[in-house]
This record gives sequence, C-alpha cells and structure tokens, in this order.
Amino acid sequence: MGTLCVIAARGGSKGLPGKNIRMLLGKPVIVWAIEKALESKMFEQIAVSTDSPEIAQIARKAGADVPFMRPAELALSNTGKFQVWQHALEACEKHYCKEYDTYVDIDCTNPLIETQDIINSINQFKASRKRGVDAVFTVSNARRNPYFNLVEADAEGALKMSKQLPGKVLCRQEAPEVYEHVAGVYVLAPEYLRSANHLLDGHAEGYEVPEDKHLDIDSETDFLIIEYMMKLRAAEGQKAS
Repeated sequence: MGTLCVIAARGGSKGLPGKNIRMLLGKPVIVWAIEKALESKMFEQIAVSTDSPEIAQIARKAGADVPFMRPAELALSNTGKFQVWQHALEACEKHYCKEYDTYVDIDCTNPLIETQDIINSINQFKASRKRGVDAVFTVSNARRNPYFNLVEADAEGALKMSKQLPGKVLCRQEAPEVYEHVAGVYVLAPEYLRSANHLLDGHAEGYEVPEDKHLDIDSETDFLIIEYMMKLRAAEGQKAS
C-alpha cells in the first residue's frame, strides 16, 4: 500500500496546442508538476499518463515514470478526466504489482500550485478518511456568485439569477459562499475511484488555495498571465534570499 501520483498530459489541445510541453521560464510546463511531486517526497511512484511519445520522453528525463501509453480513446478532447484516472490506477497497479491506499492527480496545466499545496492536500485527505471522505481537491473562493451576479436566460430569453433564495440577495456578503473548482491537486481513495463515475459522486471536500493559484493554462492569455505571475513569484523569492 502507498501513495501513487499520476500526472495526466495528453498530446492534443484545442485551446493551446502543445501546452503541456511549452517552455515556461526555462522548462516544459509538465516538468514543473513533476519536480514539485518529487520535491514533496509523498509518493512511492510518480507516473505520467500520456498518448504522446514526446511528452513521455520529456517526463522520463525529468524523473517521472511512463509505465504505459494512454489509449487513443482516452486522449480525446471530450474524454472525462475521471475515466483517465481509472485507467491510470488500473494500469499502474498492474505495472508495479501493488495496490495503493491513496491516488493523487497533479494537474500539470497549473504551475502556480506549490509543493506545500500537494503535501497539505494529501494530509487533509488522510486526516478526513475516518469521516468517510472519498476525495479532496483544490478549490478557491469564486469571483462570481450564482446567487448574486451570475445570470442565465429563461425559455423566453429573459435573464434570471442562476440560483435563487426565498429572499433577494442585495449584496455579495449576503450570498452563500461558493467555490471555484481549481485544476490543481486531486486526492482520491482508490476504492472510490474504481466504483464511482464522477469526482462528485461521493463525499468530496475542498482544499482551499488563494486567488493567485486558481488559474490553469487553457489559452494563450492564460499562459501569459501565469508566466507573468511566476516571474513575480521568482523575483520575490530572489529578494527574500
């Protein structure tokens, strides 16, 4: 038994082609995730799930395993991530000839997530298992709230609040707290991963990260913002040292 880390990185991307291996401050995007996983010292194995030989080569050079190549039918733009995790868990258990008590996915498209966030997410999950928690994943306070400033059109095209309470919510502070799902760290019980069909089928809880870690790379704009934020973070680190 132990903790398995899988970093999923398919070769194709409609929003930003080649994003997983695009150079970001001197190294491919996926390498940031691999290095943080290694630095955490939380894992028995760190594996990459990919359909791309180029990504596989870069991952191995950075210190990760690539024990299998992901099937083409699990590398489509509409493939559910949960199904990718299920395949990776089964393939890794078969390859390493062992079972795991904790499965962790680190999303390589969010290099703003730090090593301590990985450690904290895992520790939160392990501490909550006795309460029956199936998964812990990164979230942040939502910048928009469906009870206050998110609207959707009804059948006639009239805009209405996305979610409504019996009384009108007149200010953001009166609205129930909601969270954004942050692509970052996902920690799951393997038995839950095998039996469920979606991350939120069971009892999932959030590990909250600040707003400056909530972005992931889906577009050129995302990449430029993240690159700028990482440059600021590096400059602050140099000043501190």
